[in-house]
Amino acid sequence: MTFLGREASKLWKRICAEITIEIILLAENWKYLIAGIIFQYLHGLAAKGVHYIHRPGPMLQDLGFLLLPELGQDKAYMSETVFTCIFLSFVLWTFHPFILKSKKIYTVLLWCRVLAFLVASQTLRVITFYSTQLPGPNYHCREGSKLARLPPPDSVLEVLLLNFSRGILYGCGDLIFSSHMIFTLVFVLTYQKYGSRRFIKQVAWLVAVIQSFLIVASRKHYTVDVVVAWYTVNLVVFFVDKKLPELPDRTSTSYPLLLPVSIKDKDSWTKDENHKLLNGNSGDPADWRQRPQVNGKILEDGNGVHADTTMNGA
Repeated sequence: MTFLGREASKLWKRICAEITIEIILLAENWKYLIAGIIFQYLHGLAAKGVHYIHRPGPMLQDLGFLLLPELGQDKAYMSETVFTCIFLSFVLWTFHPFILKSKKIYTVLLWCRVLAFLVASQTLRVITFYSTQLPGPNYHCREGSKLARLPPPDSVLEVLLLNFSRGILYGCGDLIFSSHMIFTLVFVLTYQKYGSRRFIKQVAWLVAVIQSFLIVASRKHYTVDVVVAWYTVNLVVFFVDKKLPELPDRTSTSYPLLLPVSIKDKDSWTKDENHKLLNGNSGDPADWRQRPQVNGKILEDGNGVHADTTMNGA
């Protein structure tokens, strides 16, 4: 019981310390998070809007449909189950610094990065599926289904109010390219860069491939929707990642000092840094001592004085 109590106390202190750091980061970056979340609503609004103009028709000829057996309506849940596992696993991983000792990321900063990737990819997606509307291959989007067409809205409020779960499961017209693959690839690429388990990285890529096949086999998207997502999201993450500032290294103790909680702390840190630069000392306060100068040179210790004077014939 004593051991459990001690470990619980350590865990609680770790959680409190992480909350303090993340609150500081949240205060500085909340605008980016809010903007990313608002865009998720706008993306859903755009997907609902294209459903109003969707017109069901014969399915297009598709190589994936020819090669992959159709799962059927009774097994269509398989792709959604895999996607839900990917989504929840990634979200839980982003909050692991609050509990685990091994920390490589700051949760707030990581989500700012993830939302930037999502916004860029989803912007391209909205432009693409509004450019050309294809007849949806999903069962509820085919001719004869009541859900294939949305009736004209009675009011603006009806358009603005979104049911995300219904939109995800029963949307039509927002095909090129797959939103499920956007989230999947952004999550996998993010873990590839910031995750620490090589085995999990390999499994994540394997699951992403399986997810691609399941989406096509479930007839939720054409093969082109998945293929375009693979190279578009990878390119978007590659270029956007170069424009964003790199995440600070958590193994370094310098970053928290760059986030002073008050002006007093900031001034104190600046004085310490100036002292270090002027005297050539390390960051260790124990090394803050004035070093002797001989012939205009700063020496490490007093022995250097004796050596220098000897060389000059003193």
